[in-house]
Amino acid sequence: MIAALDLKSSLSHFTGTSRYIRDPFTGLMHTDGIGHLADRAEAHWLLSDIGAVFGHHPKVKEMPFQLWALVVDEDRKAILTCREDCDTPVIYEQNYEYTDFPVGTWKMYLIDGVLMLPSEY
Repeated sequence: MIAALDLKSSLSHFTGTSRYIRDPFTGLMHTDGIGHLADRAEAHWLLSDIGAVFGHHPKVKEMPFQLWALVVDEDRKAILTCREDCDTPVIYEQNYEYTDFPVGTWKMYLIDGVLMLPSEY
């Protein structure tokens, strides 16, 4: 498992993408930075969960801009949320009883079907 500080440091280098990767199961596309996040944190489950919600939740699917956040606490519990913007109500929330994802708040943008790091926007 990668330390939160090491993961955040490695993600800071992503300021754009050279290619888009399509998930064969959900159809969701993501950037190099998101691929790096999933690989380093061993969290392809996170991409699958976001892709499943994006593909099947009617209100989420119609939003062109989405702010996704995974908040992992010290007890290894986590909450995944989706909202239209920072100051808007949560539209979707999923609780995880346990994860080995690094502790902290991890934000992602989903814009027109492409999941990316905020630094790649």
